[in-house]
Amino acid sequence: MPNHRRPLAAVALVCASAAVLLTGCAIQDRVCSSGQYPVKAVRNTGGDCVPDGQEPVEGWVRYPEGKVPVYVGDEWDRYWDDRFLDENGRIVEGP
Repeated sequence: MPNHRRPLAAVALVCASAAVLLTGCAIQDRVCSSGQYPVKAVRNTGGDCVPDGQEPVEGWVRYPEGKVPVYVGDEWDRYWDDRFLDENGRIVEGP
């Protein structure tokens, strides 16, 4: 009688390994949760999230189009670490 458990165990191990490799590399933390968008504090490096459909409160502005961080550590998240926006959402030098 053949032993069918060994091939099944090997297949399960290969599938589990593939799942770890595929999901481990693809997971990135989003700057904001679903249903929110990121905003930046005026003349400050701080950021926050606002519910979709709502405008930022006073002292906060939307990021300029095309320069919005999506994932923690992405190009735009790093870009805004040392840049500031004025009350009109324009990039300014220093706070």
